[in-house]
Amino acid sequence: MNKIRVISRIDVKNEFVIKGIHLEGLRKVGDPNILAKKYYDEGIDEIVFMDAVAAYYDRNSLSHIIEKACKDVFVPITVGGGIRTINDISNALKVGADKIAINTKAVQDPEFIKKASEIFGSQCIVSSIVSKKIDSNKWEVYIDNGREPTGIDVLEWAKKVEELGSGEIMLTSIDKEGTKRGFDIELNKAVSEIVSIPVISSGGMGKLNDAVDLLKKTKVDAISIASVLHYNIESISEIKNNLIDNNIKVRF
Repeated sequence: MNKIRVISRIDVKNEFVIKGIHLEGLRKVGDPNILAKKYYDEGIDEIVFMDAVAAYYDRNSLSHIIEKACKDVFVPITVGGGIRTINDISNALKVGADKIAINTKAVQDPEFIKKASEIFGSQCIVSSIVSKKIDSNKWEVYIDNGREPTGIDVLEWAKKVEELGSGEIMLTSIDKEGTKRGFDIELNKAVSEIVSIPVISSGGMGKLNDAVDLLKKTKVDAISIASVLHYNIESISEIKNNLIDNNIKVRF
Protein backbone atom coordinates (compact mmCIF):
# COMPACT_ATOMS: atom_id res chain seq x y z
CA MET A 1 0.00 0.00 0.00
CA ASN A 2 1.32 3.45 -0.93
CA LYS A 3 1.68 6.08 1.74
CA ILE A 4 -1.56 8.02 2.04
CA ARG A 5 -1.48 11.70 1.15
CA VAL A 6 -3.31 14.24 3.30
CA ILE A 7 -4.41 17.14 1.09
CA SER A 8 -6.00 20.44 2.08
CA ARG A 9 -8.73 21.73 -0.20
CA ILE A 10 -9.08 25.49 -0.33
CA ASP A 11 -12.17 26.75 -2.19
CA VAL A 12 -11.88 30.41 -3.12
CA LYS A 13 -14.51 33.01 -3.97
CA ASN A 14 -13.53 36.63 -4.58
CA GLU A 15 -10.22 36.44 -2.67
CA PHE A 16 -11.69 34.59 0.34
CA VAL A 17 -11.66 30.96 1.37
CA ILE A 18 -15.26 29.77 1.54
CA LYS A 19 -17.00 26.66 2.83
CA GLY A 20 -20.55 25.40 2.65
CA ILE A 21 -22.63 22.23 2.88
CA HIS A 22 -23.36 20.20 -0.27
CA LEU A 23 -21.44 22.93 -2.16
CA GLU A 24 -24.12 25.47 -1.18
CA GLY A 25 -24.62 28.14 1.50
CA LEU A 26 -21.03 29.31 1.20
CA ARG A 27 -19.50 31.38 4.00
CA LYS A 28 -16.14 33.10 4.32
CA VAL A 29 -13.60 31.35 6.53
CA GLY A 30 -10.27 33.06 5.85
CA ASP A 31 -7.48 34.21 3.55
CA PRO A 32 -6.29 31.55 1.06
CA ASN A 33 -2.59 32.38 1.30
CA ILE A 34 -2.57 32.55 5.09
CA LEU A 35 -4.29 29.17 5.34
CA ALA A 36 -2.06 27.61 2.68
CA LYS A 37 1.08 28.71 4.57
CA LYS A 38 -0.38 27.48 7.87
CA TYR A 39 -1.19 24.05 6.45
CA TYR A 40 2.23 23.81 4.81
CA ASP A 41 3.96 24.64 8.10
CA GLU A 42 1.85 21.99 9.85
CA GLY A 43 2.83 19.23 7.42
CA ILE A 44 0.22 19.04 4.67
CA ASP A 45 1.28 16.89 1.70
CA GLU A 46 -0.47 18.82 -1.06
CA ILE A 47 -2.85 21.73 -1.50
CA VAL A 48 -5.80 22.06 -3.88
CA PHE A 49 -7.05 25.54 -4.76
CA MET A 50 -10.50 25.57 -6.38
CA ASP A 51 -12.14 28.67 -7.88
CA ALA A 52 -15.68 28.26 -6.54
CA VAL A 53 -17.30 30.78 -8.89
CA ALA A 54 -15.35 30.09 -12.07
CA ALA A 55 -18.44 28.49 -13.63
CA TYR A 56 -20.06 31.94 -13.77
CA TYR A 57 -17.17 33.56 -15.62
CA ASP A 58 -15.70 30.72 -17.72
CA ARG A 59 -12.25 31.49 -16.35
CA ASN A 60 -9.99 30.69 -13.42
CA SER A 61 -9.05 33.76 -11.40
CA LEU A 62 -6.56 32.24 -8.96
CA SER A 63 -3.29 33.07 -10.72
CA HIS A 64 -2.18 35.77 -8.30
CA ILE A 65 -3.11 33.62 -5.30
CA ILE A 66 -1.12 30.67 -6.66
CA GLU A 67 1.84 32.90 -7.53
CA LYS A 68 1.91 34.28 -3.99
CA ALA A 69 1.44 30.84 -2.40
CA CYS A 70 4.41 29.42 -4.28
CA LYS A 71 6.73 31.86 -2.53
CA ASP A 72 5.95 30.27 0.86
CA VAL A 73 4.56 26.81 0.09
CA PHE A 74 6.73 24.00 -1.23
CA VAL A 75 4.35 21.09 -1.70
CA PRO A 76 2.48 20.16 -4.90
CA ILE A 77 -0.33 22.59 -5.72
CA THR A 78 -3.39 21.67 -7.79
CA VAL A 79 -5.57 24.36 -9.36
CA GLY A 80 -9.13 23.86 -10.55
CA GLY A 81 -12.27 25.73 -11.54
CA GLY A 82 -12.87 27.46 -14.85
CA ILE A 83 -10.19 25.59 -16.79
CA ARG A 84 -11.50 25.68 -20.36
CA THR A 85 -8.50 25.85 -22.70
CA ILE A 86 -4.96 24.58 -23.13
CA ASN A 87 -3.86 28.15 -22.55
CA ASP A 88 -5.64 28.17 -19.16
CA ILE A 89 -3.60 25.13 -18.16
CA SER A 90 -0.37 26.66 -19.42
CA ASN A 91 -1.01 29.90 -17.52
CA ALA A 92 -1.73 28.06 -14.26
CA LEU A 93 1.44 26.03 -14.59
CA LYS A 94 3.49 29.13 -15.36
CA VAL A 95 2.50 30.79 -12.08
CA GLY A 96 3.45 27.72 -10.07
CA ALA A 97 0.72 25.09 -10.15
CA ASP A 98 1.89 21.48 -10.41
CA LYS A 99 -1.42 19.88 -11.41
CA ILE A 100 -4.68 21.00 -12.96
CA ALA A 101 -8.13 19.75 -11.92
CA ILE A 102 -10.71 19.65 -14.71
CA ASN A 103 -14.43 18.91 -14.42
CA THR A 104 -16.89 20.86 -16.59
CA LYS A 105 -14.73 21.17 -19.71
CA ALA A 106 -13.85 17.47 -19.58
CA VAL A 107 -17.52 16.48 -19.54
CA GLN A 108 -18.37 18.88 -22.35
CA ASP A 109 -15.36 17.83 -24.43
CA PRO A 110 -13.76 14.54 -23.26
CA GLU A 111 -11.03 14.82 -25.89
CA PHE A 112 -9.76 17.85 -23.97
CA ILE A 113 -8.38 15.47 -21.32
CA LYS A 114 -6.55 13.48 -23.96
CA LYS A 115 -5.11 16.58 -25.58
CA ALA A 116 -4.07 18.10 -22.25
CA SER A 117 -2.41 14.91 -21.02
CA GLU A 118 -0.50 14.56 -24.30
CA ILE A 119 0.81 18.13 -24.05
CA PHE A 120 1.53 18.40 -20.32
CA GLY A 121 1.74 14.75 -19.22
CA SER A 122 -0.82 12.61 -17.40
CA GLN A 123 0.80 13.39 -14.04
CA CYS A 124 -0.38 16.97 -14.49
CA ILE A 125 -4.03 16.27 -15.27
CA VAL A 126 -6.51 15.55 -12.47
CA SER A 127 -10.09 14.68 -13.37
CA SER A 128 -12.35 16.32 -10.82
CA ILE A 129 -15.50 14.19 -10.57
CA VAL A 130 -18.32 15.76 -8.58
CA SER A 131 -20.84 13.09 -7.69
CA LYS A 132 -24.37 12.79 -6.32
CA LYS A 133 -26.10 9.54 -5.40
CA ILE A 134 -29.25 8.85 -7.40
CA ASP A 135 -29.90 5.19 -6.54
CA SER A 136 -28.37 2.22 -4.77
CA ASN A 137 -24.76 1.94 -5.99
CA LYS A 138 -25.44 4.54 -8.67
CA TRP A 139 -24.10 8.08 -8.79
CA GLU A 140 -24.42 10.92 -11.32
CA VAL A 141 -21.71 13.32 -12.47
CA TYR A 142 -22.37 17.01 -11.80
CA ILE A 143 -20.65 20.01 -13.38
CA ASP A 144 -20.46 23.79 -12.75
CA ASN A 145 -19.24 23.30 -9.18
CA GLY A 146 -21.98 20.79 -8.41
CA ARG A 147 -24.86 22.85 -9.76
CA GLU A 148 -25.75 20.99 -12.95
CA PRO A 149 -26.55 17.27 -13.39
CA THR A 150 -25.26 15.61 -16.54
CA GLY A 151 -26.97 12.22 -16.68
CA ILE A 152 -23.51 10.60 -16.81
CA ASP A 153 -22.80 7.60 -14.60
CA VAL A 154 -19.87 8.25 -12.26
CA LEU A 155 -18.36 4.78 -12.57
CA GLU A 156 -18.46 4.84 -16.35
CA TRP A 157 -17.00 8.35 -16.38
CA ALA A 158 -14.18 7.37 -14.00
CA LYS A 159 -13.12 4.58 -16.35
CA LYS A 160 -13.40 6.94 -19.32
CA VAL A 161 -11.17 9.68 -17.88
CA GLU A 162 -8.52 7.11 -17.06
CA GLU A 163 -8.60 5.85 -20.66
CA LEU A 164 -8.30 9.43 -21.91
CA GLY A 165 -5.11 10.03 -19.95
CA SER A 166 -5.97 11.52 -16.57
CA GLY A 167 -3.27 10.87 -14.00
CA GLU A 168 -5.55 11.13 -10.97
CA ILE A 169 -9.19 11.43 -9.99
CA MET A 170 -10.40 13.83 -7.32
CA LEU A 171 -13.76 12.42 -6.27
CA THR A 172 -16.11 14.81 -4.47
CA SER A 173 -19.35 13.61 -2.90
CA ILE A 174 -22.01 16.33 -2.96
CA ASP A 175 -24.05 14.30 -0.48
CA LYS A 176 -21.23 14.31 2.08
CA GLU A 177 -19.44 17.56 1.26
CA GLY A 178 -19.36 19.98 4.20
CA THR A 179 -21.52 17.76 6.42
CA LYS A 180 -18.66 16.48 8.62
CA ARG A 181 -20.51 13.14 8.77
CA GLY A 182 -17.85 10.99 7.17
CA PHE A 183 -16.79 10.13 3.63
CA ASP A 184 -19.04 8.32 1.16
CA ILE A 185 -17.55 4.87 1.62
CA GLU A 186 -19.65 3.15 -1.06
CA LEU A 187 -18.81 5.75 -3.70
CA ASN A 188 -15.09 5.78 -2.98
CA LYS A 189 -14.92 2.00 -2.82
CA ALA A 190 -16.72 1.61 -6.14
CA VAL A 191 -14.54 4.12 -8.00
CA SER A 192 -11.19 3.15 -6.46
CA GLU A 193 -11.75 -0.50 -7.35
CA ILE A 194 -12.43 0.04 -11.06
CA VAL A 195 -9.54 2.38 -11.93
CA SER A 196 -5.79 1.95 -11.58
CA ILE A 197 -4.93 5.65 -11.25
CA PRO A 198 -4.85 7.31 -7.80
CA VAL A 199 -8.17 8.44 -6.33
CA ILE A 200 -8.39 11.43 -3.97
CA SER A 201 -11.48 11.34 -1.76
CA SER A 202 -13.08 14.71 -1.03
CA GLY A 203 -16.06 15.57 1.11
CA GLY A 204 -17.31 14.58 4.52
CA MET A 205 -14.51 14.32 7.07
CA GLY A 206 -15.57 15.49 10.51
CA LYS A 207 -13.51 13.46 12.97
CA LEU A 208 -10.28 11.50 13.02
CA ASN A 209 -11.74 8.05 12.55
CA ASP A 210 -13.65 9.10 9.43
CA ALA A 211 -10.35 8.90 7.57
CA VAL A 212 -9.49 5.55 9.14
CA ASP A 213 -12.88 4.13 8.16
CA LEU A 214 -12.47 5.31 4.57
CA LEU A 215 -8.93 4.04 4.14
CA LYS A 216 -9.60 0.66 5.73
CA LYS A 217 -12.55 -0.01 3.45
CA THR A 218 -11.48 1.46 0.09
CA LYS A 219 -8.45 1.72 -2.17
CA VAL A 220 -8.27 5.51 -2.29
CA ASP A 221 -4.78 7.02 -2.28
CA ALA A 222 -5.43 10.36 -0.61
CA ILE A 223 -7.92 12.35 1.42
CA SER A 224 -8.82 15.94 0.63
CA ILE A 225 -10.08 17.84 3.67
CA ALA A 226 -11.36 21.34 4.34
CA SER A 227 -13.77 21.97 7.24
CA VAL A 228 -11.82 20.04 9.89
CA LEU A 229 -8.78 22.19 9.11
CA HIS A 230 -10.51 25.52 8.44
CA TYR A 231 -12.44 25.34 11.72
CA ASN A 232 -9.53 23.85 13.73
CA ILE A 233 -11.51 20.70 14.53
CA GLU A 234 -8.47 18.49 13.96
CA SER A 235 -4.85 19.26 13.14
CA ILE A 236 -2.79 17.72 10.35
CA SER A 237 -0.49 16.03 12.85
CA GLU A 238 -3.45 14.57 14.74
CA ILE A 239 -4.90 13.21 11.51
CA LYS A 240 -1.61 11.63 10.44
CA ASN A 241 -0.77 10.24 13.85
CA ASN A 242 -4.20 8.67 14.16
CA LEU A 243 -3.75 6.98 10.79
CA ILE A 244 -0.36 5.64 11.88
CA ASP A 245 -1.90 4.37 15.12
CA ASN A 246 -4.35 2.42 12.95
CA ASN A 247 -1.57 0.88 10.84
CA ILE A 248 -2.13 3.14 7.85
CA LYS A 249 1.06 4.46 6.24
CA VAL A 250 1.22 8.21 5.68
CA ARG A 251 3.76 10.71 4.42
CA PHE A 252 5.72 12.78 6.93
